[in-house]
Amino acid sequence: MHMLESYRLEPGSPAPFGVSHTPEGVNFALYSKYASEVILCLFNYDTLDPICEIPFDINSNKTGDVWHGLIHGIPERVCYGYRLKKSKGKLYKRYFNQEHIILDPYAKALKTSSTWGDREFPYSPLGALQPPDEFDWEGDKPLNIPLNELVVYEMHVRGFTCDSSSQVQHNGTYLGIIEKIPHLVDLGVNAIELLPIFEFNECEYNRFNPISGKQLQNYWGYSTVNFFSPMNRYATGNDLGQALKEFKQMVKELHKNGIEVILDVVFNHTAEGNEEGPIYSFKGIDCGSYYIVDQKYKHQNFSGCGNTFNCNHPVVREFIKSCLQYWVTEMHVDGFRFDLATVFMRGNHGEPLSKPPIIDGLSEDPILANTKLIAEPWDAGGLYSLGGFSPDTNRWSEWNDKYRDSVRRFIKGDRGEKRSFAIRLCGSDDVFNHDRSPTRSVNFITSHDGFTLSDLVSYNTKDNTSNSENDQDGHPHNISWNCGEEGHTDNVEVIALRERQKRNFHLALMVSQGIPMLLMGDEYGHTRYGNNNSWCQDSELNWFLWDSINTNSGFYRFYKELIHFRKRHPILHRDNYLSEEDVDWHGTIPFQPNWEGDTQFIAYTLKDTNSEYQLYIAFSMHHQEIECQIPETEGEQQWKMIVNTSNPVPEDYIDEAHAPIVSKSIKMQAHSAILLKQIIPK
Repeated sequence: MHMLESYRLEPGSPAPFGVSHTPEGVNFALYSKYASEVILCLFNYDTLDPICEIPFDINSNKTGDVWHGLIHGIPERVCYGYRLKKSKGKLYKRYFNQEHIILDPYAKALKTSSTWGDREFPYSPLGALQPPDEFDWEGDKPLNIPLNELVVYEMHVRGFTCDSSSQVQHNGTYLGIIEKIPHLVDLGVNAIELLPIFEFNECEYNRFNPISGKQLQNYWGYSTVNFFSPMNRYATGNDLGQALKEFKQMVKELHKNGIEVILDVVFNHTAEGNEEGPIYSFKGIDCGSYYIVDQKYKHQNFSGCGNTFNCNHPVVREFIKSCLQYWVTEMHVDGFRFDLATVFMRGNHGEPLSKPPIIDGLSEDPILANTKLIAEPWDAGGLYSLGGFSPDTNRWSEWNDKYRDSVRRFIKGDRGEKRSFAIRLCGSDDVFNHDRSPTRSVNFITSHDGFTLSDLVSYNTKDNTSNSENDQDGHPHNISWNCGEEGHTDNVEVIALRERQKRNFHLALMVSQGIPMLLMGDEYGHTRYGNNNSWCQDSELNWFLWDSINTNSGFYRFYKELIHFRKRHPILHRDNYLSEEDVDWHGTIPFQPNWEGDTQFIAYTLKDTNSEYQLYIAFSMHHQEIECQIPETEGEQQWKMIVNTSNPVPEDYIDEAHAPIVSKSIKMQAHSAILLKQIIPK
């Protein structure tokens, strides 16, 4: 032990929690209700050699349940942790082992490996003393893109540029995303939703792919170790504060290009698991406050991952709020998507609450006032609250799985889905109440969890054998259709039908009221070969394959042109629900929608409130060709074909300058859709 002779300990302050720099020195503050002794441990950042251990005095360095101390003379490039001891009673005593170095939950940077998949040493994260921030934001401000104008792109930081085909300098990193901003601009998205970037241990999964023999990883990262620290393995090196700096640089450059940053955050559980799991931080500080436990002090598992964060405990509520405020104020993040968010609706014993304090607190927080808040409104314990997550406010948007399932059923040709499909196209006001906004609904066909768009039209059955769980993982009910053959095929007719179906799905998403969310790789037709739960696959199964954009350039063109078309037509992304004056419904005969008929055809006309244009959109999921009449025009008004998903490339998306439609009817191929536009002369 190399002692630090020059340091001086003073009482310091119990607030704020974590580490704070003052003119006099560095203040440390740690909440622990049960600890009887707390020792601050300092280490050399570069060598990890111990520097000294500083015991906090229970009389002068403790206020209530907060241990604190102001340290003078701390050298530069230091990392730290705590040893905690509990002397009285057996409650949680097993977690208070002074052999463990406990991580500060409020640490803003960590000392962990910078090498992805590094298993050479045990994972033992330490907090890093980050010097005061000197990052130049160059006047960066929140973009505050209106919700109704958002087009969200769900992305994995490593997977986006990890493959060599990306040809970037910094593969699999925050900086790698910067190099690929031109792709995001070309695609037309204006928000990226990053799968978890808070520090996690990708090496916690100790299984091997039974097919390839390759070590499996916790690739997705839904297993948070520390909520304030960006993932070190997504930075280009391990210098002090490098991940912080590079994350900020990524945000700044994305903002310069009109793209917001939304983080997928996991406050429903942590990486510490149940009673048998590792002790990194919360469990060794105050298990009973940070986690939901039963009467026998066993972990309650409403997350499906071993433990459940006790989000409505006053200390934990403050922790979550402080964390989100930090990412907004210091890191300039624009929004958050909350994984398994109905855990927010559970009380200290796991019981559902009618007015959860954490939801009210975040909804009304003045610092988060302009921040996007998106809930995944269910959890692994069966609590489901779509449309009711925060029913008295327009503050939250919600992942709409009813949209996903209804659109999948209709597009694949299920009968009896027409009315539900129409409601989803209009923003799901049956779910979110008509006095709210369609922006409450985050519409998606695919996400990281489940089939990709290409697999949705290529597989009837999941195949997760490579996950080494005997294919028992992943949801078995995917509402998919392989179009006649399972998996890869050389059948030209099946391939053509699959391409048509992919275009049908994308068209439906782009004309739906609400916030559309796209999955990384769907723009070129990425396949995971039927794996619908690829959380542990660090391979081409999950990586963005950049060469495929050229290979599938026709579909990529269609995909991006529809995104830009949506953005140019406000009628497709309204901030309020459609009224009877805004839409006319049709069947194969105009103005006769035949709602009660068992039909797989639906059409409607959207009318611009400024009377500048109209859109006619029709979906025919019949298994044979049908003919439909289109609404008659008046005077010089003429319909022009914009989209016909049955046309070969590049006639699937047609420039608006082409000749108008002369015929009063259109023959639609099986499983196809069309979009027409009519300019209204002034």
